[in-house]
Amino acid sequence: MRLAFWRAGKDKAVIERAVSKPKAEPKPTVEAKPAPVAAKPAPVESGDIDLHALGSALARKRSWVIVPTVLALVASVAVVNLVTPRYKSESRILIDGRENVFLRPSSDRSIEERRALDPEAVTSQVQLVLSRDLARDIIKKNKLAERPEFDPVLQGISPLKSLAALVGIGRDPFSMTPEERVLDAYYDRLQAYAVDKSRVIVVEFQSADPELAVRVANSIADGYLVLQQNARQDQARNASQWLAGEIENLRKKVSDAETKAEDFRSKSSLFVGTNNTTLSNQQMGEVNTQLNNARAMKADAESKARLIREMLQSGKPIEASEVVNSELMRRLLEQRVTLRAQLAEQSSTLLGNHPRIKELKAQLGDLDNQIRDEAAKISRSLENDARIASGRVDGLTASLEQLKKQATSTNGQDVQLRALDREAKAQRDLLETYLAKYREASTRESIDTAPAEGRIISRAAVSNTPAYPKKLPIVLIATLATLLLSSGVVITGELLRQTAPRAVAAIMPAQAPVRREPAVNEMVMETAPIQPEMTADADFDAGVREFAEIGQLADSLRAAGAAAKKVTVLGTASGDAITLSTLTLARHLARDARVVVVDLAASSPTIAAVSVDASAPGLAELMQGEASFAQVITRDKLSRLHLVMAGRPGFDRSLLQSPRVALAIGALLRAYDHVLIDAGSASDLPAELLTANARAVVVPDASMTAEARALTCEQLRAVGFSEVTMLSKPVQPSDPMEAPRVVAA
Repeated sequence: MRLAFWRAGKDKAVIERAVSKPKAEPKPTVEAKPAPVAAKPAPVESGDIDLHALGSALARKRSWVIVPTVLALVASVAVVNLVTPRYKSESRILIDGRENVFLRPSSDRSIEERRALDPEAVTSQVQLVLSRDLARDIIKKNKLAERPEFDPVLQGISPLKSLAALVGIGRDPFSMTPEERVLDAYYDRLQAYAVDKSRVIVVEFQSADPELAVRVANSIADGYLVLQQNARQDQARNASQWLAGEIENLRKKVSDAETKAEDFRSKSSLFVGTNNTTLSNQQMGEVNTQLNNARAMKADAESKARLIREMLQSGKPIEASEVVNSELMRRLLEQRVTLRAQLAEQSSTLLGNHPRIKELKAQLGDLDNQIRDEAAKISRSLENDARIASGRVDGLTASLEQLKKQATSTNGQDVQLRALDREAKAQRDLLETYLAKYREASTRESIDTAPAEGRIISRAAVSNTPAYPKKLPIVLIATLATLLLSSGVVITGELLRQTAPRAVAAIMPAQAPVRREPAVNEMVMETAPIQPEMTADADFDAGVREFAEIGQLADSLRAAGAAAKKVTVLGTASGDAITLSTLTLARHLARDARVVVVDLAASSPTIAAVSVDASAPGLAELMQGEASFAQVITRDKLSRLHLVMAGRPGFDRSLLQSPRVALAIGALLRAYDHVLIDAGSASDLPAELLTANARAVVVPDASMTAEARALTCEQLRAVGFSEVTMLSKPVQPSDPMEAPRVVAA
């Protein structure tokens, strides 16, 4: 859907740019009384720094820069040559936690030769190098207290230093002890630090005498190692002395504890048998084992006897193992098998009443009776065995109960005995541990050269180059610092002078309104003189009314808040009138809100003229992916207003019909308080892009009638605008009041 209801024929040439020089007014034929002329308004500042003016100021006041710089150069050269030079020497110590395996006792030779050292351990060794005890030894060894370099009292104190000490600058040497003065000078020249990511300690010492610097640096390294060795030997000596006394006490304690345990064992008859158990417990275990065996035998005999009885009663063949394995039963069974064979053989030729058949059957019956009688005897024998086992169980049970009562009476004594044994064992183990440590301490104490925690890997050497002062860096720093400081003072003064008119311009709007010369764009003020004020009262009053109309519209939009976030400015006016009206309204709103103007008409060069970057990309480049969202947003030269152009010259207008344009405007609505869209005549733009949640501001042609204006407003409401505002007159760059409308910010 397109907004195609505007009248055609808009192919007029674009009127002159808003930033161009106003046309000269024709000289009036009738001489009129000139209006009072107000004071010359301050030029509108763009916020940029005038580098040319700063350079000119530096050139004019170059003496303020050159003279202090030369004086600083001369003074720094003199100072670095007058200061007594110091020579620096350094020695390096490796902290490796060495342990000589040959100096250990034989029981400790399996320990690792090196112990892990963390950064904190190395830092602790640095503090040991800086300790006061080591410092006193080095001072005494090298006789530093006798040198004026370390004790300034020996060479006298200058009145200047005494005066500085009185006012609190520095310390008074006479208020310090000689040791404090020497230590203060010693630590002022000493520096010890650990090399990063290593176990190396660097010891640096400075002195006016290079030989002394070398001697002191090496003395500190040697003294550090000696200090560690002495500490180790003292530690071993103290440990051996303490362990000797403790061992004597422990020997007596162990002897007493073992004696008490044995005496109590003999009194309570708690003798130890096999498996380290008492005799009563051992007997109880044996009786319990016998009782279990007797119970098993009883149960087994009873079960076998019961099984045989059941077989006899049921008449079934007796197949118990005790019956089958009996020699007599085996013979009886063999005879029975033989008789059955004979009976079967005779039955094949003889009848059942034959005497031989009867005889064989009688023998077979008698043999069966013998087998059953023998099985009954075996069953009775098993029952007797069960009764014997039962008697044994009863006896063993009685013995076990007696042993339990005896063990119960000796449990308390057994607990006491175990406690005495534990005490004796603990004392014995502690004595063995102390003896092993005593042997180790004695071994270390007897060795004169105990290993230190580190070793010297680099000794100090004599240096012929002074380490202090650094002449060239000091001279360069002093000279450059003075140059920059003096230049900064000159530039600061010039910046304050340049920004002085801004304060005047900020105060002038609060004064009473007077008739002023028409303000012009900042770009034109640099090349054209200010035009005289118009003397026609009618034109002045019309401009004031038009300016008031824009201001009232801005106030109403500001009061509407979120309902007026999106404002579409379009109309039938020709030339730059729509763009100028959009800029004037946006600059009013930008006084106390975040406002952006989106140029969708691209029919006027005014937007590019007032932008700080006239060649910035626009929405067309954003749609093509050639520019980012931040690159298409530029700033107005004369206000806080932000601008988004349609695109660079020659872009394809069909890109503005892309759905992504609506997404871009939606993003701007979330970031700004008001988004003003310069739609021009809106002849080729989608209606949804312009009307969605938007208000319309119509800039009419001056020749439009009241009926045409009312019809236009009705048509705009019909296409989707929530509210339509029709301006009475478009803004024109040739109007006398054009400057207040455009420049107001």
